[in-house]
Amino acid sequence: MLPVKRGEPGQLLSSMRFHTSLLLAILLALATLQGCSLLRLGYGQLDHIAAWMADDYFDLDHQQKDEFHKRFARLHEWHRYEQLPDYAAFLRDIRGRVEKGLAREDVVWVAEGVRARYRTLARHGADDAATLLLTITPQQIEALKRQWDKDNRKFIRDHKLDGTPQERQRARVKRALDQVTDWVGSLTPEQEERIAALVTAAPSIQPLRHEDRRRRQREFLALLEQRANPAEFPARLRDWLIDWEKGRAPQYQRLQPEAWENRIAFLVAVDRMLTPHQRATLTRRLQNYIDDFTRLAERRGAQTTAQ
Repeated sequence: MLPVKRGEPGQLLSSMRFHTSLLLAILLALATLQGCSLLRLGYGQLDHIAAWMADDYFDLDHQQKDEFHKRFARLHEWHRYEQLPDYAAFLRDIRGRVEKGLAREDVVWVAEGVRARYRTLARHGADDAATLLLTITPQQIEALKRQWDKDNRKFIRDHKLDGTPQERQRARVKRALDQVTDWVGSLTPEQEERIAALVTAAPSIQPLRHEDRRRRQREFLALLEQRANPAEFPARLRDWLIDWEKGRAPQYQRLQPEAWENRIAFLVAVDRMLTPHQRATLTRRLQNYIDDFTRLAERRGAQTTAQ
C-alpha cells in the first residue's frame, strides 16, 4: 500500500536503491529490516549490515572498512535520534489518512513526504560518502561493475524482461498482489481479480525503468572520474543523489507522468476495496512501525529510567 515499507519501498525509491555510497548502505540496510521484530533487532546492528553491503559492492580493504565504520556510526546516531522521531510522526499522519480512506491528494502527500525525507538523508550523508569514495581504487570500481551486473540480471529476471509479454504481465500482477497482501493480509478472489485488472490496464514501463537504472549507473561511474577535484566532488555527488530524475531519456520523461497518475489511481482504487478487517490490519501494522521507531529513538538513559 501507500506507506514506504522497508521490504519494498515501491517505485518512488526504485531509482535510489542501487546508490553505491555510504547513503546506499543505510538505505539498503533499512530496506532489509522487514517486519517489526527484525526492525527492533536489526536497527541496532545497522552499522554491520551497512558495512557488509558496502563491502559487497566495493570489496573494501581493511582501512576503508575502519573508516566506513567510523563515519557510518555518526550517520547512524543522527538518523536514529533525529530522523526516526520524524518518521514516526510521518507514519502517524499516514495512519490517520488511511483510517479515513485515501484520496488522490493523500497519495501525493505521502509521495512528497518520502522524497523530502530521502533528500534530507542524502544531504546529510553526502560529504562522508564523498570522502570514502575518494579512496576507491580502479580494481574496486571493477568489483562494483560486477555487482551491478548481478543486480541488473536480477531485475531482468524478476520483471521477466526477457520473457514474453504474457510472462511480463503475470510478473507485474504478482508483484502488485504481493505488495498489497504484505500490508493488508489475504485478499478475496474478487479483490485479486480487480487488482489484476487494474495492473493489466496500465501500460508497463519496466524496460524503461531498467534502462534508467543503467543510466544512473553510468552517471555514477562518470562521477567517480571527477574525484580528482576533492573540493567539488562532494557537491556533485550530493546533486547526483538528490536529482535522480535529471538526465532521463526523453521517452521515459514523457511517459513517467502518466505512469505516476496510473499508480495514484491504482492505490486509491485498492484502498476503496478494502474490508474493515483489512483496513484494521493495515493501520495496526502502521502502528507497529510507529511504536518501533519511537522506541528506537529513545536515548538509552531514558529507556533505563522508563524501565
